[in-house]
Amino acid sequence: MKMFNKVVIFGTGLIGGSMGLALKRKHLAGQVIGLSQHKKNAELAKQMGAIDRVTSSLGAARDADLVILAAPVDSIMDIAPNLAKRLKRDCLVIDVASTKEKIVSRLSGLIPNFVGCHPLAGSEKKGIVNAQANIFIGSICVITPIASTKKSALNKIESLWRKLGTQVFLLPPARHDRVLAFTSHLPHAVAFSLMGTIPDKFLKISSTGLKDTTRISGSDQILWSEIFLSNRKNLLASISSFQTKLAALKLALENKDMQRLTKILSAARKKRERLLKVQ
Repeated sequence: MKMFNKVVIFGTGLIGGSMGLALKRKHLAGQVIGLSQHKKNAELAKQMGAIDRVTSSLGAARDADLVILAAPVDSIMDIAPNLAKRLKRDCLVIDVASTKEKIVSRLSGLIPNFVGCHPLAGSEKKGIVNAQANIFIGSICVITPIASTKKSALNKIESLWRKLGTQVFLLPPARHDRVLAFTSHLPHAVAFSLMGTIPDKFLKISSTGLKDTTRISGSDQILWSEIFLSNRKNLLASISSFQTKLAALKLALENKDMQRLTKILSAARKKRERLLKVQ
């Protein structure tokens, strides 16, 4: 069932492209327009069927029912004032950025029907070539409403994400950024740092455990540098917490404390089991 006559997606990479594919496969949009400054990337999105038409003009959003901002936070912040001037009164606008407090605060003041969103459905791969229509099925989407968020807009966006196959959680933007600092941003920081620790000459004798643990270190370095900096305070807190846990393990090793080591590893294993049960 069609929810929107016209959707404009700003940014036709992995998530933006996947949203276009999903909207079209589920017949939720009549027309999907790709708004991009990267013509080659957008043309590929069109060839893949993620969008119907390519444009570089914000004017394409004038009669849109939904605008999806699927670009880096700084790019979204840059275009937001000009975009807001071109939207019809009832147009819904969402973003899919990995940090929320800064962007929700800014865009909610500019766009009456803005709803902050974060689909936890990416991968270490990037670009439209890796976009998939089913990427959201079984994943989580965190929506970050604030006091001024319109209930009608929130309800429709919740419905959209559920139709795309996600489990929806509502969190305040600041709470989202604190939680994701631990559950997403810290794991990436650890994976990047772990790969930086391994001597090059040891790589040819690596275990599958190293490859499994560091898979996400193959993520885009520019994107993740921006994410780290946009959630700097919370990430620093999560890194400090990790350092405390690592120091405790190190101390147990230094003291040859088998009992303490076993307790640390057992607690981690049990928490890992709980993690798998809630997914």
